[in-house]
Amino acid sequence: MHLDLQELTQLAEIYKKLSGGYHISEQDLALWQELDAQELSYSALFSGLGHTLKRDSRGFFYFDVDDASANMGKISRLFALTIYALVEYFADQGRDPLQALFDSELDHEVFAAIVQKQYHLFEQLDIFSATDVKREVANRMLRLGLARASGDNIKLLAPVHRYLDALLQLDDGAPQGSSDTVLLVDTPDTEEMSDV
Repeated sequence: MHLDLQELTQLAEIYKKLSGGYHISEQDLALWQELDAQELSYSALFSGLGHTLKRDSRGFFYFDVDDASANMGKISRLFALTIYALVEYFADQGRDPLQALFDSELDHEVFAAIVQKQYHLFEQLDIFSATDVKREVANRMLRLGLARASGDNIKLLAPVHRYLDALLQLDDGAPQGSSDTVLLVDTPDTEEMSDV
C-alpha cells in the first residue's frame, strides 16, 4: 500500500493523542473525520510503527495494547471501579444504568455517593472522598478522551464502553453476589495510561 503522508493532514495531532492513551471519538470532530475518511492509511502507517489502530463501532478510535504485555495499572482499576460503582448507583435509583451513565452529568454529589456506597473498594485504591474521585479519576478520564467537561461536572463518552465490556466479562465469570472481584481481573489498560 502506497501512503501519501501529505493526505494525512492531522497525522501529528492524531498520533500524539493516540500514543498518549487518548480515545478519539466523534466529539473530536476534525480528528474523528480525518480518521474516518483515511482509516486504512492511518492503520497501515501506525502498524508500521508498531501500533494497532482499533475502531470501535460505538464511535471511537484507540491504540490497542496487548493485554498480556500490559501491566494492569492503578488507573485502569480506578476507571473500572468508578464505572462499576456508577452502574450500581444508577441501578439503585431505579434508572437504566447504561442510559444514565451516558446521559447524566457527574458531579461532586454523585462522586460522594459512590465513594460512600463502595468505600471498602475505593479505599483499596487510596480513594477516600469525592474530591479524590474528581482528581484521580474524572480528570484522567478527561485527558484520555473517556469524558468531556460540562462546567464543573463531567459527562462520560463512548470510549467508556471498553471498561463496561470488561466489567460485563467479569460479571459473566464471577460468582453471584461477588462485587469485590472488580479489582482482581484485568481491564483494558495501556502502558501510556500508567504514565498519566
